Amino acid sequence: MALDSLEDYFPDWKEREALAEAMIPIIGRLYRKNVVVYCYGRALHNQSVTDIMKTHRFVRQVAENELSEFESYPILEAMSRLDLGPSHVDVGKLAVEYMQRTSSGERLSVGVFTREACAKIIGRHVQPLEKPVDVVLFGFGRIGRLLARLLIEKTGGGDQLVLRAVVLRPGRPDDIVKRAALLRRDSVHGAFQGTIRVDEENQCLIANGNVIRMIYADDRSAIDYTQYGIDDALLIDNSGIWRDEEGLSEHLKSKGVSRVMVTAPGKGDVKNIVSGVNSHLIADDDKILSCASCTTNAIVPVLKAVSDQWGIVHGHIETVHAYTPDQNLHDNYHAKNRRGRSAPLNMVITETGASRAVAKLLPELEGKLTANAIRVPTPNVSLAILKLTLHRDVDRDEVNAFLRDTALNSSLQRQIDYTSSNERVSSDFIGNRHACGIDGGATIVDGNRIVLYAWYDNEFGYACQVIRVTQKWAGIRYPLVPDVARTGFDELRPPAAAAG
Repeated sequence: MALDSLEDYFPDWKEREALAEAMIPIIGRLYRKNVVVYCYGRALHNQSVTDIMKTHRFVRQVAENELSEFESYPILEAMSRLDLGPSHVDVGKLAVEYMQRTSSGERLSVGVFTREACAKIIGRHVQPLEKPVDVVLFGFGRIGRLLARLLIEKTGGGDQLVLRAVVLRPGRPDDIVKRAALLRRDSVHGAFQGTIRVDEENQCLIANGNVIRMIYADDRSAIDYTQYGIDDALLIDNSGIWRDEEGLSEHLKSKGVSRVMVTAPGKGDVKNIVSGVNSHLIADDDKILSCASCTTNAIVPVLKAVSDQWGIVHGHIETVHAYTPDQNLHDNYHAKNRRGRSAPLNMVITETGASRAVAKLLPELEGKLTANAIRVPTPNVSLAILKLTLHRDVDRDEVNAFLRDTALNSSLQRQIDYTSSNERVSSDFIGNRHACGIDGGATIVDGNRIVLYAWYDNEFGYACQVIRVTQKWAGIRYPLVPDVARTGFDELRPPAAAAG
């Protein structure tokens, strides 16, 4: 919508605000039918009017198109009149496709276009799962509480992943009250979106209607989950204690647990899975999986995209990482070098297994990467600096255009975010659901050498990746509308050999 004068801005805003407000009940009704609405990979359910408007503005700025609520609302309204089955529908991409087709002279109504675009899901009422999958969280620290928030948020009709229990070490008599308080409020991630009630008598938390058992146990292999009505559960171990098959297998001795996932790099033969990259390696008979580390999840999607596009000769990854609970507030003993020094007062050089993890996930990069890490005095959000030598010369515009297009149009759009702003800092990425966000304004290119800066919320963004792997392992499948527009990063196919 063209604006002819300065006086047009406020009326234009109010019109778009009204359309965003009208979208909310439509999005909500579709969500309750398991039709999840996105705008260029960003989910629109449970969003405020302002959030929906900010998403549209983000697309306009990054995709450099004219998408606004004026274009997306008619598509959404037309969708509401169709008998759509469970699916993921990107209304932003449909709106842009409709604009492109009509601007080229094609005479096509919104209703006809939307019906054609959604043809494969009209009347297709196939639920993502035959029956709900029980989920148990083993541990309730930084990652555990964020996983709980996400599982509760994604409960929907209660027919997919259902958080049934949290396992904890025996604590004080008021432990459950303390745990509820930590779930309810977080100094970094803000307040829990909903209500939490404590039932001390039954040792439960009721969060947005979800009954979550708080199970206190010393012996993880002797818990009988079936006595709580939990069976065939997928257990997510976020305690950080066990990482190999022998240790994690102890969970499988408990009645009611059939699979175990660990939120740390797996050791030995444990498969490390990064959503969007190698989820195709998950097999029906897998009993134990790892979701790798937050840093591995942040850098592997970018390295895969760059390697597939240009090929990587060699490179170095430097991680500027927020401090973690493993470090000390004040100088004190620590088994690892330097980590005993006060985390809020120092930058701490430390090791990272990122280069080894990359080689396991992307064998074509075996022996080509080195890596190190610096812990810095910020509580969350980290930065990966990727210094890469490619097989051919490129220029800065080419690199940024490719990464922007990857973030918007590839099957890595939920892993890779992109920003062109030169003013964003670490705190701006708190709560970002992507595995990483490329800072296009900081990209450096010199011939065949490039330096990429990738921000990542090492807590929440990583937790989102864990949930994506969990959904895949549980067998949750949704038809996509439109289908992934670009090939080359489809996780359902083995990776192609790098060019060069």
